Amino acid sequence: MTTTAPPVRPARPPARPARPARPGRGAGPRPSAAAVLGWTLAVLVPLGFLAAAFVAPLVATVARGFVPDGRVDLSGLADVLGRSRTWRVVGQTLTQAGLATVVAVVLGVPGAYVLHRLSFPGRRLVRALVTVPFVLPTVVVGVAFRSLLVEGGPLGGLGWDGSLAGIVAALVFFNYAVVVRAVGGLWEGLDPRMEGAARSLGASPLRVLLTVTLPALAPAIASAASLVFLFCATSFGTVLVLGGLRYGTVETEIWVLTTQLLDLRAAAVLSVVQLVIVAAALTVAGRMRARRERALAWRPAHDTARPLRLRRPAGTAPGDGHALDLAAAAVTALVVLAIATPLVNLVVRSLRVGGGWGLDHYRALGVRSPGLPVTALEAAATSLRAALDATVLALVVGTLLALVLSRRPRGAPGRRAVAALDAVVTLPLGVSAVTVGLGLLLVLHRPLGLDVDLRTSPLLVPVAQAVVAVPLVVRTVLPVLRAVDPRLREVAGTLGAAPGRVLASVDAALAARAGGLAVGFAFAASLGEFGATAFLAQPAAPTLPVVVARLVGRPGADSLGQALAASVLLAVVTALVVGALERLRAPGTAQDW
Repeated sequence: MTTTAPPVRPARPPARPARPARPGRGAGPRPSAAAVLGWTLAVLVPLGFLAAAFVAPLVATVARGFVPDGRVDLSGLADVLGRSRTWRVVGQTLTQAGLATVVAVVLGVPGAYVLHRLSFPGRRLVRALVTVPFVLPTVVVGVAFRSLLVEGGPLGGLGWDGSLAGIVAALVFFNYAVVVRAVGGLWEGLDPRMEGAARSLGASPLRVLLTVTLPALAPAIASAASLVFLFCATSFGTVLVLGGLRYGTVETEIWVLTTQLLDLRAAAVLSVVQLVIVAAALTVAGRMRARRERALAWRPAHDTARPLRLRRPAGTAPGDGHALDLAAAAVTALVVLAIATPLVNLVVRSLRVGGGWGLDHYRALGVRSPGLPVTALEAAATSLRAALDATVLALVVGTLLALVLSRRPRGAPGRRAVAALDAVVTLPLGVSAVTVGLGLLLVLHRPLGLDVDLRTSPLLVPVAQAVVAVPLVVRTVLPVLRAVDPRLREVAGTLGAAPGRVLASVDAALAARAGGLAVGFAFAASLGEFGATAFLAQPAAPTLPVVVARLVGRPGADSLGQALAASVLLAVVTALVVGALERLRAPGTAQDW
């Protein structure tokens, strides 16, 4: 008798683990009326500020150039574009920005590697030093290089005073930190196992760099390059001090047409030309930043920096990459020395009095000079008050915007609206401050047809400075809020926390350090803002950068000495702020420029 075994049933595959719900998706309790009101205000308040302080001035500038009498008139565009001077200025702008971008990237990539992938004593101090120029007032950068390159200065023999080379060097000095921070932030987050796998297959350190590392860094490099080009093309104070009218750019030409020639229509047309350049650069930067954020999604949690050794460690082969480390360190050391030279020379020249040394120029800061309505110290107090007001305003508006942009709407229309809002928020980062100042002058004269003139309001300067600082606040806080695990909010809500309590206990707690960074960046940017302030500051209450620019433009050693001393004062305050920022910066976090 044959026994037939029962058929064997195939084993049931294990159940697949449930996917975590995406942020903003899935069923959940309906938001309360208070929550809806709160989010509505979080959207409307910053939008109202941007509409009044940025969009309206921008539209007014465009209208002055193309709709001067209530109807479209392109004759002004044809007139401005038909001038040979216009094309010379546009060509100089693109040339200066292009050359400075190339040099900044070539020097900044090795610096990003040394300061973010290698560890050595004093690395935090060096990071702070290379960041100082970026947040220095542009007029201070111009004065520092002018004192260095002028005849009789330490580098006067180069003949770079008032030359293209001097302007490009100053622009690189100003924007080197952008490349180091943007590229280094991604570089320190790259998984070293990728490079290790290539090395195990026999690739040399140089080939690993060219075929693995640099392609992975391409989004950050392209993003940094587009931002550097943007900042160089819209630089005002540096070019005004170093280049004057001979090497003027679109930015300085707008200022000349407005303040000296009173040709507002031509200035408005040039502003539109500049907006085209800015929009192209911002488009590239935005796409590269999105790719960079995707690359950062797989960063390791541990620190990947390795010690920098001047001598090859015993037992290592000649092809271990030690030579590349030394080469990158040598280039970075030379750049750091070049960055420190203008700053040190600025201090030394401010102490030079006649044929000796002294503090006479610093004492003169408390004395009213002929032709100036206030002393330099009074102007410094005005700058501090305006910067504090602008920082508070930028922090409120920027934090609300970052909170809204960190959310992921359920539907496609909502996601498109958030993307459009993100683009609008980024735009002030690249639009010329001179254009913003010009637009505010146009808008605030009889706004909405009312018989009032708000151009004399003391709040005008802080508002303009806040417009420039808001994108810095958003770009500092937004990456942190986007990195918050949505399950933390869900757990807090499950435990009975109200929406406001969830924001305070989860989002605010995790973004507190980024908020400190945002305050510092906003304050430093507002303190040294010069482009819009040059238009809007009242003659009886100028800010310190405006006073420095006026002192530089006056003949005499005493005026230059006071300008140098005032520049040192601004630089010291900025350096202290940057030092505090570096201490607030969490290890392994990238700054989203």
